[in-house]
Amino acid sequence: MNILLLGSGGREHAFAWKIVQSKSCSQLYVAPGNAGTAEIAENVSLGITDFPAIADFILEKEIGLVVVGPEEPLVKGIVDYLQAKPETAQIPVVGPSKLGATLEGSKDFSKRFMQRNNVPTAAYETFDAMQIEEGLAYLEKQSLPIVLKADGLAAGKGVLICETLEDAQANLKDMLLDQKFGAASSKVVIEEFLTGIELSVFVATDGKDYKILPEAKDYKRIGEGDSGLNTGGMGAVSPVIFADEAFMKKVEEQVVKPTVAGLEKENIPYKGFLFIGLMNKDGEPYVIEYNVRMGDPETEAVLPRIESDFVDLLLGIGEGKLSDYELKISPQFATTVVMVSGGYPESYEKGFPISLSEENPQALLFHAGTGRNEKGELINTGGRVLAITGLGSDLQTALNHAFDRVKGTHWEKAYYRKDIGKDILKLYH
Repeated sequence: MNILLLGSGGREHAFAWKIVQSKSCSQLYVAPGNAGTAEIAENVSLGITDFPAIADFILEKEIGLVVVGPEEPLVKGIVDYLQAKPETAQIPVVGPSKLGATLEGSKDFSKRFMQRNNVPTAAYETFDAMQIEEGLAYLEKQSLPIVLKADGLAAGKGVLICETLEDAQANLKDMLLDQKFGAASSKVVIEEFLTGIELSVFVATDGKDYKILPEAKDYKRIGEGDSGLNTGGMGAVSPVIFADEAFMKKVEEQVVKPTVAGLEKENIPYKGFLFIGLMNKDGEPYVIEYNVRMGDPETEAVLPRIESDFVDLLLGIGEGKLSDYELKISPQFATTVVMVSGGYPESYEKGFPISLSEENPQALLFHAGTGRNEKGELINTGGRVLAITGLGSDLQTALNHAFDRVKGTHWEKAYYRKDIGKDILKLYH
């Protein structure tokens, strides 16, 4: 069948790489894609939120499956749009409804959903600009550090961990009164700070049944030792050693089952991926956040470990037949190192030619912010530029493969973290 994939990041290149391996895919279109997807699929210059143009393209190319990569079109309601049009209503779409996407689009909505469905999460309260005085007073009664979260989408940057009361109160004012994160911080969730080890659990669901995909741990901060500013993600590791069988059983019973049951009970249409950001606190799972799509760069570490046909998984989600799908997961390790433009996540320069290292089947190269200049040279066009995933029978081997290929890849002012996976290696010894 012909498949349309929306998005342009490393996640989408990993999706494309996996989709074209399937016998069920005759032609893959990626909108808008990047220089990496252009090598294995056909890039299409469609805006990911230009729903009428997307619908026209689906009909013109006789698309049989639509896969939505990023959160923005989901939060804006692409699934509802396509299902409301008689001519596209029967085409399976992988992604939740607009209501389902509110689990990521509004932190307050997702926290209320967790409370209603007894999903373990940190204590919290939500405030808007009219309630600034109550918010400041609430902070005075909380233990430190404390977490402030912009309610809406803020490109992964709307979460602040405040160490002092003064810092917390100043940031609350910045967010609510000065719109530090624009409309995203018109409401702010103030949340208890949880200590423990973070990990990401990925669930595929058709709204009734679910499959738990390989878990991963990502590295959000720009600096080594988890220092500096938050980014969209600097690396990822899968599997995660501290997510043993007993812990993952708790995740399934206390988090995944009540979440999927809650979606069904509350009539929230959800056929897509659910990314559950978790804290392992003394062996107990607490949900930090839901995202309504696969994570990036975790996707680049998770998908290489899926051995079963990926398009069959996507169709199972989109057609509501997930119970028929047998998920096979490789025991091998996958470790992803993200190479970024110098200066990211703040201002950075684009347009530098990139020289790539030799190909290596044990080190997969996924493009994110890449394009071609007028000479046809590969160049950096974004903050996160490349994601390199090493594979191996153990964590150290996988890391070695990833870093060997990273070291042979160059452009001016490129940067990457050299400590991805090191914290988990320490747990081994």
